[in-house]
Amino acid sequence: MPDIAWTVTQMRAGERVVVNEELIAAYQSASSPHSIRALKSDLEAFDLWCRRTGRIALPATPEIVADYLDARAGQGAKPASLGRYKASIAKIHQLLELKDPTQAELVKLRLRAIRRDKGTAQAQARPLRFKGPVRDVAAETPRGLNVRALLEACSEDLPELRDRALLSVAYDTGLRASELVAVCVEHMLDALDPEARLLAIPRAKGDQEGEGATAFLSPRSVRAITTWMEAAGIEAGPLFRRVQVRRYKARAAVKKRTLASISGREIWDLRKTLPKKAVPARVEYDVGEGALRPGSIGQIWRAMIQRAFRRGALSDLTADDLERLLKGVSAHSTRVGLNQDLFASGEDLAGIMDALRWKSPRMPLAYNRNLAAEAGAVGRLARKPE
Repeated sequence: MPDIAWTVTQMRAGERVVVNEELIAAYQSASSPHSIRALKSDLEAFDLWCRRTGRIALPATPEIVADYLDARAGQGAKPASLGRYKASIAKIHQLLELKDPTQAELVKLRLRAIRRDKGTAQAQARPLRFKGPVRDVAAETPRGLNVRALLEACSEDLPELRDRALLSVAYDTGLRASELVAVCVEHMLDALDPEARLLAIPRAKGDQEGEGATAFLSPRSVRAITTWMEAAGIEAGPLFRRVQVRRYKARAAVKKRTLASISGREIWDLRKTLPKKAVPARVEYDVGEGALRPGSIGQIWRAMIQRAFRRGALSDLTADDLERLLKGVSAHSTRVGLNQDLFASGEDLAGIMDALRWKSPRMPLAYNRNLAAEAGAVGRLARKPE
C-alpha cells in the first residue's frame, strides 16, 4: 500500500511540517487502496508543479491552489478531475492539521469559473448492452455492438473460456473492474433457481465499510463459469486469472544422416546422424494463481470486440464503425450497458439503483440520459405514423 507519510516528507514545504503518523495511519486503514493511490498520485503531481513554478506545496495558499487548478485546466483536465485535485490538497492539509486553503472563496470562484467555461458533463463509457442499441430488449434481434455476439464468438480455448465467463458475469452483475477481479469461487452461493447462482460482493466502491451486497448470476453465466473452472483446474480462490499462452511451431521430420554427410564446417555431434520425427504445432497454457488486474478488463473487452468482428459476429458493423466504437469502450462499459438495458426494460429508478448498488440516483440517471430523451414525449411523437 502506498505510504502517504513518506510522500508528505518529500513535498516542498515552506516551514517545518509535523507529520502525525498515527492520524495518517488511521486514514490509510479507513480508506481503500484505490483512494490512497489516487491521493498519493495527486499530491505528487501538485508538488511537481510547485517545484517547477517555484511555489510552496505545504502549506499551500489559496492563490497557489487556484493557480494550480487553472494550470491543470489549461492542460485539458476536466472539471471532475479538478474537483478531485482540490479534494486531495484539502485532505493532506487536514491530515497535517494545517489550514485548508481550498475553503477560500478565491479557490471556489476559480473552480466555478472553469466549470462555467468547460461545462461539467463527463465523458461516458460506450455501453455494452446485451442486444446492442435496441428499443425492446426482449423482442428485438441483436444488432451493432452487443454482448450476446461477443459471447457467442468466443472459441473453446482457455483464454477465451475465461473471457466468456468474465464478460457474462460483468454484464449480469454490473460490477466495476476492481470488484470484478476480486470475485472468488467462494463468493458464489446457491439460488432458488438450481441453474442460477447468487454472487456475494464483500466490498464495493460505495461500501467501504464492508456491509456487503448480493448480485444475481444467470444460468448463462453459471455455465460459462463452470466450463472455465473445469478447463483451468480452479477449485478455490480468485475466479478470473491471468492465462499465459505459449505457442510452438511445427517442425518437419529429419531423415537419418551418415557420418560422411557431416561437413567439416559443422559442429561435430553424433546426434546429427539420428532421425527426428515430425513435431506438430502445439499451444500450452499456464493459469496464474492471482487475480487479473483491474486495468486489464477494458483491454479484454476491446480484444473480444476485435476478435468477434474478425470472425464475422458483428456483421452489421464496418471497419470504420469498429474503430469509432472501440475508442469509447472501457471496463465500465458493461455497467453502463446493464444500466441502460434495465431502463429500456421498464425498470424504475429504485430497481436500477438496487440492482447496481447505487447510493445516489445521479449516475444511473446520467447513464440513461440519451435513452430517456428517445423514450420521452418527442421520441414517442416521432415514432407515430404520419
